[in-house]
Formats: sequence, structure tokens, C-alpha cells
Amino acid sequence: MCDQPKAADLLEWYDHNARKMPWRVSPTDRAIGVVPDPYRVWLSEIMLQQTTVAAVRAYFLDFTQRWPTVADLAAAKDADVMAAWAGLGYYARARNLLKCARMIVQDYEGKFPNDHAALLRLPGVGPYTAAALSSIAFDHPETVVDGNVERVMSRLFDIHTPLPAAKPELTALAATLTPHDRPGDYAQAVMDLGATICTPKNPACGLCPWRAPCLARQTGTAAELPKKTPKKPKPIRFGSVYLAQRVDGAYLLERRPDSGLLGGMLGWPGTDWAEGETPASEAPIKAEWKTLNAEARHTFTHFHLRLKVLTALVPMDRTPAQGSFVPAAEFDPSDLPTVMRKAFDLTKA
Repeated sequence: MCDQPKAADLLEWYDHNARKMPWRVSPTDRAIGVVPDPYRVWLSEIMLQQTTVAAVRAYFLDFTQRWPTVADLAAAKDADVMAAWAGLGYYARARNLLKCARMIVQDYEGKFPNDHAALLRLPGVGPYTAAALSSIAFDHPETVVDGNVERVMSRLFDIHTPLPAAKPELTALAATLTPHDRPGDYAQAVMDLGATICTPKNPACGLCPWRAPCLARQTGTAAELPKKTPKKPKPIRFGSVYLAQRVDGAYLLERRPDSGLLGGMLGWPGTDWAEGETPASEAPIKAEWKTLNAEARHTFTHFHLRLKVLTALVPMDRTPAQGSFVPAAEFDPSDLPTVMRKAFDLTKA
């Protein structure tokens, strides 16, 4: 009979190998009674959705320095938060971040609820984030399943059902291992195991605390798991952006509608984005427009985008039909979402 995977073996490994992260309370500190800050756990989990740890670290430190508590974030200006989020992508997360912070202050006296069902009612908090908050922040035995955990479970139990169809099965298997003792540390331990040992390519099976019970290691199938349903090719959409600079150095910008991609973010006026060909549109201001030879290209979750970039220098007396001029002293390209910054960078090439 094969050994059964034990949470205790993984926790022992985690105690010596936990990754150091600015939002995490280490196993050593937790052992002496240091309690995780739900605000920092929540903020990190929202930032980490579809984004890497390496990309999030600097943003997390900036946010927590500027807004050290959920009340501070709730009182922040929308534009300031959206600008600080620029570059992280998936901007609906930033809008929900503010909605959630304000709900916590208004409805929960500035304290995150520790009830799983109440967490699910918060803006931007889905099943994964609610489980992570319940487990990591409040030490409830919730089962936390991200991509790393799915990979670990698929190998540990040698599951060949392709993702995403395998998600319910992998979640059920993960639930059988979730302990009542130290569930928060355990949740982070499984994610660390997937990120550092049970990696997508060349897993370091010899260093794994679950190497003995791992069925995929025994059958030699670890390298091919988890299996995934082939993705359909992403379509290509086309559009144009207009970069107008006034003779005093000010740039013409507009704030995008709250709904839709890049919602609430500052950007260059432009066309809609459509497949096949660039939609026709009127320029946002009367000027002699020049088209750059290079396109601004960017990939979103569901499509590739190619933007034609037009530039113009306009006199002081021109009034734009859309957008408004931002003085040069107040313009910072790093406040723009990535695709808009790419268009700006082409003008400086």
C-alpha cells in the first residue's frame, strides 16, 4: 500500500522553506502569536489574481506605504488608486478594490468579516479569494486552490482529466488534505510547493516532502501533468489612438468609461477596437496628424490588440472634442495602463 500524503509532512517542509513575502507572516512569527493582517492578505490576493509574485511585490509595498490601512484606502481618490494600479492590468480589480475597501469601512466598521459567506459578498471577492482570506487571515480550514495547487494535486493523485474540466475533482482531492491545525500555513505551503518544487517544467521531485506518496512520480507521468484542453487562437483587434501634445507641453488625455477594458483609466483618445480592420473615427481635435510607422501591440486575456498611433502638435487656442489637456508637470507616463504607455513610448523612439 502506498504512503498517503500528510499535511504534517508539508508543514514541516514549509517551516524551513517558506518564501519571504511582504504580505506574509512567517511560520516562525505565527508560532509566537503574530496574527496576519486581513487587509494585507486581501490586498495581496487581489493583486496576485492573474499576476506574478515578482510583478506584485513593488506594487504591494507602494500601496501599503501610501494607504497602510483599509480605511486609508477607502478614503483615497479614485484617480490616485487607478494611477497607482497602472501596469498591473485587469483594471476591474482596482475598481472593486475601492468598492470593497469602502464597504468594509461603511458596513463592517473597518474590519474584515471572518465569515466565509460574508467575504463572498464583498466586491471583487470570489470563491478563491474568500477561501484564501478565511484560511490565511483567519486560520479557518478552507480549501485554497490556485494554479499551483491544481498542478500539485494533479501529480500527487495522477489525475489525467484535462483542465479546466478537472477543477472540481482536484478541488475535492485538495479538500481531503486540508488540515484543521494551521490551515493558513498549509494553504501557503501547497502554493509554495507548486511555485518552487512542483514546477510546471522539471519538477524537483527529489526535494519534495510528498515524493513518497506522489502517484505521478511513481508512474513517471509528472512531466505531462496537469493536462490542459488546447486553447483557441486569440483573435486580433485593431484600433487607433491620437497623441496630441499642445505647444506648452500638455497632453490630451481622456478617462475611459468605468465599464469595459481599462475602465476608469486615463488614456489617449481613440477608436473602438474591432476585428478585421481599424474602425473609422473623428480625430479628437483639429490638427495635422501624422501616423507613426510602428504599431502599439498588446495582448489581453482574450485577444491581441494592434493600435495605429497618430501624433500631432497643436496650438494653444484649439479646443478638443473629447478629453482634456493635462499639464506637462502633471503628466506621468507610468500612470497610464500598459497599452497606452506603449503607444507613448513609440513617440519617443
